[in-house]
Amino acid sequence: MIKLFIINLVLFSAFFSCSENATKSTTNDEKIYTSVEINQMLGRGINFGNALEAPKEGEWGVVIEDSWFDQVKELGFNHVRIPIRWSSNTETSNPNSVSQEFITRVKHVVNKAVEQNLLVVINFHHYEELYENPVAEFARFKQLWTQVATVFKDYPNTVVFEILNEPHGNLSAEIWNSMIPDLIQIVRKDNPQRTLIIGLANYGGLSGLNVLQLPSDSNIIVTPHYYEPFHFTHQGAEWVEGAGQWLGTTWTETKSQKEEIDTHFEQILAWSQQNNVPIYIGEFGAYSKAPDESRVAWTKYVAKKSIDLGFSFAYWEWASGFGIYNKSTKQIHIGLWKALIPSGD
Repeated sequence: MIKLFIINLVLFSAFFSCSENATKSTTNDEKIYTSVEINQMLGRGINFGNALEAPKEGEWGVVIEDSWFDQVKELGFNHVRIPIRWSSNTETSNPNSVSQEFITRVKHVVNKAVEQNLLVVINFHHYEELYENPVAEFARFKQLWTQVATVFKDYPNTVVFEILNEPHGNLSAEIWNSMIPDLIQIVRKDNPQRTLIIGLANYGGLSGLNVLQLPSDSNIIVTPHYYEPFHFTHQGAEWVEGAGQWLGTTWTETKSQKEEIDTHFEQILAWSQQNNVPIYIGEFGAYSKAPDESRVAWTKYVAKKSIDLGFSFAYWEWASGFGIYNKSTKQIHIGLWKALIPSGD
């Protein structure tokens, strides 16, 4: 633990030594946070997945309820990540206006989080058109971000923008790297002090980390996603070909199992230290068809590893296949909760 404390202290000091990141106050007395401070404040969070990221909210069985924000706060989480499919709620031709009804709905959800003093991460999720044809779709993507950035420009800095979830498909690492500076510039026009989260190519996995190229911007957090070993976390997942063959795969904290995770997280930490960029594990989780005891053990290990190394995280997710909350019984999965929030009782 002493070693981990020293690592985090050195990392924290390195970030704070940059004068560009110094904490300031705006003219309206709103505190401006550095990316390091925001990452610490994000702490332990959870995704409200399968709701606003569906083609239409409710199509995937989840509609975000106002009471959930109270529950999440009471359970000890620091923030919520809200995946959003903007692309299916906009015009498909110039000027690609986002539906006002959809904007109103997203603002309502964000407002409920802010009312509970929860930090909020909003993103672009399941932008299938961009993944398939990134060059042709880029102009529309920029128009959409222009609108979103304008809508939320007066929100507190505890509302964080994640530029895009899990670039993949034809949106290669090279193309993604070329897009990032333009997208940041668009957001910065109305949100000069807002913390931005940048995802990784190749579905957000570790293979995208070392090929990521960031522009010069001191208020950025990078977000790997973590679902390893995949045959364990996605066993029985209906959308993954062959996943039924993995049913019964366990994770029992063997030496080799822990070493695999340790190695991956040490790679992330090394990149973070080398690039002076905080890390947010924006997704991790094990599907509900995994053996329950193993599922809890894996979740606890990944959550603790993240916090020990100074990373923030958002568990995937609240109320669906990976979820800790059962919508039908309105019960919390106590084991997963205590794995994510060790002080839970």
